Amino acid sequence: MSIETTGDGSSLATEDDEARVRVLKALADPTRLQIVRYLKRVCRGVTCGEIAQMVQMSPSAGSYHFRTLREAGLTVDERRSREKYVSLNEETFRRYAPGFLAAL
Repeated sequence: MSIETTGDGSSLATEDDEARVRVLKALADPTRLQIVRYLKRVCRGVTCGEIAQMVQMSPSAGSYHFRTLREAGLTVDERRSREKYVSLNEETFRRYAPGFLAAL
């Protein structure tokens, strides 16, 4: 990333810029938006299989999208027995995309 400076030589970049870009890129996909919208509506951890079924995607596509959301910090995984449950990480939304969840 190139760093722009102001007239006085101070940087326009902030420490959070890379994380913010990762979050916005993750949200810039229609399937991932559907996943986030579904997780917001159910307000609880949901199995990957349930989410994949609701947004009509294959397990391999689901794995890709879940990983992208997790790596951006937008979701958290919890393993219960043999199942993986996914839920929203609302703190990341508040920090990098304030108001986003309310707008869905």
